[in-house]
Amino acid sequence: MRTDTDTWDIQTSVGSTALAVAAGRALARHPANGAQIDPYAELFCRAAGGQWSDLVQGKQSDHALSSEDFGRSFANFQAARTAFFDNFFTTTGATGVRQVVLLASGLDCRAYRLQWPAETQVYELDQPLVQQFKQETLDAHGAAPSAVRHPISVDLRQDWSTILQESGFDPSRPSAWLVEGLLFFLKSSAQDLLLETIDSLAAPGSHIAVEQRDTYPDIEFEMRRAAAADSAGPDGSPLADFLALIYNESRSEAATWLRAEGGLLSGSRCSTT
Repeated sequence: MRTDTDTWDIQTSVGSTALAVAAGRALARHPANGAQIDPYAELFCRAAGGQWSDLVQGKQSDHALSSEDFGRSFANFQAARTAFFDNFFTTTGATGVRQVVLLASGLDCRAYRLQWPAETQVYELDQPLVQQFKQETLDAHGAAPSAVRHPISVDLRQDWSTILQESGFDPSRPSAWLVEGLLFFLKSSAQDLLLETIDSLAAPGSHIAVEQRDTYPDIEFEMRRAAAADSAGPDGSPLADFLALIYNESRSEAATWLRAEGGLLSGSRCSTT
C-alpha cells in the first residue's frame, strides 16, 4: 500500500521498478548492430543479485522479461524510450543548454553514456537509498561521467528546489528537464506540485521532456491489476509490481497544464517532447 511518505531502496516498492527498467535496457539491443543500448544497466542488475542477476546472465528462462511476448515488448519499449530521450538531450545541448535535471533518475546513466558539451552539469534527483546503490555500483566499476554530475538524495514529493539550487543549479540560466517514468507514481496533486516547481525554476530558453500515460477506467484497471497478479511467477512480475504501485488517478496532461497554469510553455520559454 502506497502512502504519501513511503520510502524505498532499490529492491522494494517503487525502487524495484528501477531494476526492472534497468533489466529491460540490459536486454535491449540496437537494431543496427546488436549492441547494448545501455552497458551500465547490466552492472546494476548483477549488483542487485537474485532474479535480476540471473536474468541478464540468461539463467531465468521462465522470467516475465525473458518471454517472447511481454519480455520482448518491454525491452523494445525501453530501447525506443531511451533513444527518444537521448535524442532530446542531443538536441537541447546543441541549443546551448548546459544544465540538465533528471527527476526520479533511478538507474539512469546518461551522465556516463552520452557525450555532453563541455561544462554540462547533470543533476540527478532520487531517493537516498536508490542513489546509494547506484553510486556504490558505479564506483565499484570505476565509471567516470562525461558531464559534471550532481547526485542529489531527496524525495520529490517534498521541497526539492532548495537542495537543487544549493547543489549548483542556476534558475537564471536555461535548463533541460526530463520527467521519465515518474508521473504515474505520483498522486495528481503531487504531479501538479512537481510541475509548479519545474516552472518556477526554468529560465527562458529551457526545455522539458515528459513521459505521460493515460489512466485506465477504474474497472479495467482493477481487472488488469488482478490478471497481472494472478499470472506473476514466484519472483513476482514487473507488470504486476507496476500496476500495484501507480496512482491510476485522473490528472492533467502535462503540456496542457504548463500552458494553462505556468509560463514554461508560453512563447519561447520551453519546448516539449
